[in-house]
Amino acid sequence: MHREVEITRWNGSDRADFGDVVAVEEPLEIRVNGEPWVVTMRTPGHEAELAAGWLISEGVLTSLSQLYDITQCADPAFPNVRNIVTVYMDLQGQEGRESHSRQRYATSSCGLCGRAAIESALAAMKPRNSAPSISRALLASLPDRLRAGQHVFDRTGGLHAAGLFAPTGDCLTVHEDIGRHNAVDKAIGAAFLMERWPLHRSALVISGRAGFEIVQKAAAAGIGVVCSVSAPSSLAVDVARAMDMVLAGFVRDGSMNIYAGAHHVEN
Repeated sequence: MHREVEITRWNGSDRADFGDVVAVEEPLEIRVNGEPWVVTMRTPGHEAELAAGWLISEGVLTSLSQLYDITQCADPAFPNVRNIVTVYMDLQGQEGRESHSRQRYATSSCGLCGRAAIESALAAMKPRNSAPSISRALLASLPDRLRAGQHVFDRTGGLHAAGLFAPTGDCLTVHEDIGRHNAVDKAIGAAFLMERWPLHRSALVISGRAGFEIVQKAAAAGIGVVCSVSAPSSLAVDVARAMDMVLAGFVRDGSMNIYAGAHHVEN
């Protein structure tokens, strides 16, 4: 989603006033069974997918059988505000979890704000299937395949993107958002709601850097391959290696760095 704004541009001593477009950023409150769980800053659109993906990455939503419904609704006190999404689900005995008892505020750039410690996220990860084999040529092509789906970025230049791709290279889903973490949650949530599950043979491609939280979200969804056009962090590398995932960075113009899972990449 984008919005038109009036801007002034200076080019040296030349001034011009005209209209431009910017990406929209608004808060979204995610509720579970009516109880507020998190407020995140995001680009409006695909709220159900974002909520499902966020709960998957938190380890709360693990199967379709848990999910009853996802509704976007207004707070009775503010009937014109539509930035609330409620997930109705079976918590399966998770009422006592630390994540259930806290209300967090997450910026569009930080998906871990409010955690007591990074170690708690690492401890929540479950062992996963080994990463699938993937050809070097297919891995190198994924950023261009992602770029083809970045339609709002073409207008604004202000959104990140995340896409899921099948082992054949076919696109499962691409989502854009002002936050990298939200884009990943939307992509994972979309695949979940489309019943394209599990995702252990899929590749996640992101338009920005591959930090710990991106790899953590992929691991929580069982994804075996993470591909980034930029750099990973040290902790992202450690997690990818521990989880036997493929982690590729600086995938551009036919070249790439393989930080984890090189034995899964075929020539």
